[in-house]
Amino acid sequence: MKKDNIKCASIKKKRPLIMALDCLLLPLSLWVAFALRFSSWWPEEIFQFWWLFIAAPISAMPIFIRNGLYRAVLVYISSSAFFAITRAVSLSAIVLLGVVVVVGHLNVPFTIFAIYWLVSLTLVGGSRAILRAVLQWYTRAKNSSTEVIIYGAGEAGAELAEALQAGHEFTPIAFIDDKQEVHGAEIRGLKVYPTLEAKGLLKNCGVRQILLAIPSAQRSRRQQVVDYLETLPVHVRTVPSLMSIVSGRSKVADLHEIGIEDILGREPVPPDNKLLSSCITGKSVMVTGAGGSIGSELCRQIINLQPARIVLFDSCEFALYNIEKELREYCKENCVELHDRRIIPVLGSVTNQHKVEHVLKTYSVKTLYHAAAYKHVPLVEYNPIEGVMNNVFGTFYTTRAALNVNIETFILISTDKAVRPTNVMGATKRMAELVVQGFARQLDTTQFSMVRFGNVLGSSGSVVPLFREQIKKGGPITLTHPDIMRYFMTIPEAAQLVIQAGSMGRGGDVFVLDMGEPVRIQDMARHMVSLYGLTVRDEINPDGDISIETTHLRPGEKLYEELLLGDNVTGTKHPRIMRAQEAELAWDQLIYVLEKLEAICKTNDSSVLLKFLEEVVDGYSAQFDVDDPVWIATHRAEKKSHSISLVN
Repeated sequence: MKKDNIKCASIKKKRPLIMALDCLLLPLSLWVAFALRFSSWWPEEIFQFWWLFIAAPISAMPIFIRNGLYRAVLVYISSSAFFAITRAVSLSAIVLLGVVVVVGHLNVPFTIFAIYWLVSLTLVGGSRAILRAVLQWYTRAKNSSTEVIIYGAGEAGAELAEALQAGHEFTPIAFIDDKQEVHGAEIRGLKVYPTLEAKGLLKNCGVRQILLAIPSAQRSRRQQVVDYLETLPVHVRTVPSLMSIVSGRSKVADLHEIGIEDILGREPVPPDNKLLSSCITGKSVMVTGAGGSIGSELCRQIINLQPARIVLFDSCEFALYNIEKELREYCKENCVELHDRRIIPVLGSVTNQHKVEHVLKTYSVKTLYHAAAYKHVPLVEYNPIEGVMNNVFGTFYTTRAALNVNIETFILISTDKAVRPTNVMGATKRMAELVVQGFARQLDTTQFSMVRFGNVLGSSGSVVPLFREQIKKGGPITLTHPDIMRYFMTIPEAAQLVIQAGSMGRGGDVFVLDMGEPVRIQDMARHMVSLYGLTVRDEINPDGDISIETTHLRPGEKLYEELLLGDNVTGTKHPRIMRAQEAELAWDQLIYVLEKLEAICKTNDSSVLLKFLEEVVDGYSAQFDVDDPVWIATHRAEKKSHSISLVN
């Protein structure tokens, strides 16, 4: 607030000076017009029509003020401001001509006013351009701005250059582009160089940053560019994606680090609009875990599909506040036709069936996306009882509530860690799948399905932001194992596929998303170091900037993740979505397992809980880390007056 007040005070001080400058430039323009018209610097007509030199600024000032010529901040003035200057100067010249006609001095040559218009336009517009250039130069010199090169001389690159030239953090000095037709051209005063000259240009200019401005390029093309830039000793940053810019979430000038999606080079598949809108458009939709990584992205995409209302359900007050605020601002800025009363934030836990059922009934929910879950592997490993209560029983109570009120569609968000799990989180998510499958076989009033996929980029707990933070601190980057591999997908793509998969549910379906090829985490870390303009310190390069250190696999972590339990998988109408046929528990057996789980949770005996999960979850093998004092402390059973038997 204080900074804004200082800026406003500075503008108020400069405004009278600019107005005074215009009051001098307009008579000067008129004098030049007379001089050019009569081929003399001091023609007699100047003294004959002396009153015009007073009338010119007096008649022009109200017009200039009305057209906002004194509202713009000079250092940020844009091309649109020069259109306003042209309009204001043109009107002032016409008004001055009108004054002459009204007064009756028709012996003033009309060509004077045409010349006056041209000269005053040049002086008034030129003065602002000169002042802007001087102020920008002074601001950059004062703030020691960073020189950068922009890769991409298209529309986004030109817009980025204009935004940077108006600021003081970066100074663009050139463009790089692979299109031959623009080589040698000048855009925003900056020369365009071929891509092959980038290395020499960087060396000669001493530039250490390149800004990637090709948001509309295909993912494969972006990967080629990123691969090339990795070979250069520069820090690479990028403008937001075209989807983000078009949706209004970001501006071209909102620079950020190169995303891992640019490294993966995976081309998104155009969505099927019918599948997207089938369960959402015109319906009341609810998302549990609405403030989480996947839940919040589901909300963002749902809001664009014109639901009758969207219910945001989350147990975290801060996360719920953030997503509600974001959705309201987005609707307002992008004129989305969804009234404020149709965005409904609800604080609550999925383990409270009465609460969930009341919300579903009150807001006539037709489609429910169940994304609420504890998903951080080490945390759930240390807190298995809470993991079971939230992931298993939270799903059970939410599913039963959905069935009781006869909603149309229920979609569980699952994970690849549910396949032959080696951790408690994966085991609880597999149990959640079994719960949904069990309910799907009871009644056909609600279509239950689940969508299973791997890691999403940028989610809370993802290695990408962790590596980024470690690089900024100078390293080291820590890996749990040199050969660990993971599937990755962007959050928007995952959410979009979840919505489409849910529309294809027939009851009890397990949908599996095509995650592409698994990524070696060590390779990803090396890519990220290179994109910061740094080098990896290892045996080959002992003088490198960032070292990569290997620790050990965390509790419950495995080297490779899987998406399928078996080979019984079929395709769907969407090329990135498959349908898997997997084992289920009979209803009676499922209820027995849940009753046992509930009884064990009441004893707070984690060791017994893990052994029972081994018996009921296919492929799960409990990890008993007896050397970890934290694990021992959190898994020690409380003393109870009764015990629980695992046999009938």
